Amino acid sequence: MSDHPSLAAEMQSATSEIFLFDAATLGVVDANQAARLNLGYDNATLCKMNAFDLAPSLDRAAVGELLAGLGEDVGAQVVLRTRLQRANNGSYPVKLCILRIVREGRSLLLAIGDDLSLEQAAVQALQQYQARFNAVVNNTPGLVYQFVLHPDGRTAFPYLSDGCQALLGLSVLELQHEAALFERLILPEDRKGYQEAMQASRQAMSAWNWEGRIWIDAWKDVKWINLRATPHLLPDGALQWDGIMTNITASREEQEEVRRSRARLAELTAHIEQVKEQERTRIAREIHDDLGGNLTAIKMALAMMTARLPEDQPALLDKATYVDDLVDRTIEAVHRISLDLRPTTLDLGLVAALEWQAQEFEKQMGIAVIMRCPDKDIELDPDHAAALFRIFQEALTNIAKHAAATRVTVSLRRQRQQLTLSICDNGRGMTPADRLKPQSFGLRGMKERAKALGGTLALSPAPGGGTMVTIKTRLAQAGGAGRSAPAALPTHAAQEE
Repeated sequence: MSDHPSLAAEMQSATSEIFLFDAATLGVVDANQAARLNLGYDNATLCKMNAFDLAPSLDRAAVGELLAGLGEDVGAQVVLRTRLQRANNGSYPVKLCILRIVREGRSLLLAIGDDLSLEQAAVQALQQYQARFNAVVNNTPGLVYQFVLHPDGRTAFPYLSDGCQALLGLSVLELQHEAALFERLILPEDRKGYQEAMQASRQAMSAWNWEGRIWIDAWKDVKWINLRATPHLLPDGALQWDGIMTNITASREEQEEVRRSRARLAELTAHIEQVKEQERTRIAREIHDDLGGNLTAIKMALAMMTARLPEDQPALLDKATYVDDLVDRTIEAVHRISLDLRPTTLDLGLVAALEWQAQEFEKQMGIAVIMRCPDKDIELDPDHAAALFRIFQEALTNIAKHAAATRVTVSLRRQRQQLTLSICDNGRGMTPADRLKPQSFGLRGMKERAKALGGTLALSPAPGGGTMVTIKTRLAQAGGAGRSAPAALPTHAAQEE
């Protein structure tokens, strides 16, 4: 190659393909390493070839016209697109930038080639990515969108998927032309929550999650939608959220139906408990009045008969004494059963009933009970008082069965129209697993009774160990009968079953 002009060293090491062609014959004079490696020829073989050997698809006449356009001016250039043939018979697209130069008095053409196969591969990959993206977006339930809040307060939707019309009743063009249309869809009572959720996301740069109702004028219908988006700052200071909106009307309607069903179940449970309590009261009174009265009469008649027995009949006297003892035990059983069904102390008020039950518990279980009831005159509806008394009974039963306690502290206090009953033991306490036991019907029953009163029941660790049960109900003003009735109380218990 010493008798031919050669490419400079920097061109030999360039990553682009570079060729030197004889301007008259278009024969290859030299090629750099990048060209040789891509084509698969050595330099000696290349120098025996011409432009038409490298690019068989070239049209000689068209090439002649193209090169004629260069004229004789050094530095003039033209661009040619073709395919170069590799040594293995493969080919690849290339863009050649051809310049006329003179080396050592010889007119040459310098061609700098860019392999377009990489560019085509990138374009194909981008097209495949776009196709996959479109497939995912178009098959995603709801609306995929981008929402931008500019520093001056303007809003925009740079991107909206095809689900826009189906979800919002607006076309993509309508919403992109006037972004404020979206906020106008939101029901007035839900707009404040929408704005607050957006500002919270903006200030904390955290996910924007909002649920609300929109009015679709096209269908004269209200929809519940859920909006979830992630924020990021743009170079111009604007904030953009990328997210998705979905129609959650069906799930919200299901939730509302579940809520109504639970409310009806709670009403039914309260009614059942009320009927049970009334039935207990009726049975207790019948047992006390009928059986108790009959047994008393039997005892009196038996005493008269015993007094008339002959003294010389000791066997009859012993039998009469036995029957008299049996009547006494039966009278005592009747009294106990009627008290279990409904303590007569409930007729004297809730405080008296709780104090009586505390004394009975202390006597039977040997566990000390400390009562703190500063207000002795708490007037309650009979059903209300009975429900609180049953909760108290169940709490003491749980303590006796599970707590291993030595002391129970009971507090009943009224603050304005709120009544709070707390039962605190010094036992071993409850674990979360204890509350989740499938058979924990006692706790569930206590909670349902409290809910039926329009109140709450909370379980929490007691100071120093053990468990505290707290029941809170709100008392309405006394009605015409002089009784108070339970009213709704928002749940604010720290822990619940």
